[in-house]
Amino acid sequence: MEFISEELDKYVCEHSEKEPEVLYKLNRETHLNVLQPRMLSGHFQGRVLSMISHMISPKRVLELGTYTGYSAICLSEGIQKGGELITIDVNDEREELVERYIRESGFEGVIKPVIGDAIDEIKNLDGEFDLIFIDADKKNYQLYYNELIDRLSSGGYMLIDNVLWSGKVLTEAKPNDQDTAALQKLNSDIANDPRVQVVILPIRDGLSLIRKK
Repeated sequence: MEFISEELDKYVCEHSEKEPEVLYKLNRETHLNVLQPRMLSGHFQGRVLSMISHMISPKRVLELGTYTGYSAICLSEGIQKGGELITIDVNDEREELVERYIRESGFEGVIKPVIGDAIDEIKNLDGEFDLIFIDADKKNYQLYYNELIDRLSSGGYMLIDNVLWSGKVLTEAKPNDQDTAALQKLNSDIANDPRVQVVILPIRDGLSLIRKK
């Protein structure tokens, strides 16, 4: 499901900030050599992530779902000097690619990739985060949200990707469709959570922007 026409999407990209060269290269290599390139944030959403990071100017960022590192680089563009971004992914097959582009982007020492199960790795992390981006396995979004909302600093922000799920959230989930059911429940629970303010941005597959009160 496309939320705007291809023509409008092209116009929006053409009139938004261009991808930095390193991200253009990573975007291209991901589409040429990596399975499921649709998982990449891409030009427009990447610039949105960069803009939000610049607006927040976080000291500590946590990302669940590294994929090829594109979104981690975008989010790192607004991090305070001396800050860090921890990005967790269960798949180690893309580790060399991710580390190569982190070096090329100039964020070596800022972006800290972790390979492992997100739930286990979260429990090993200390302290609070100013910005959290969740873009891992959808059926566990609720677990991630519940675990991390208390780890988000007061006034901090959480971003959750794919919350519109190609429009499937509008229809009753089929019995074997755990992802759609999980996203429907998550969206409802967050909308009714008195601890946060939330808006869903219809960007690509839907991006929830959540502020902890």
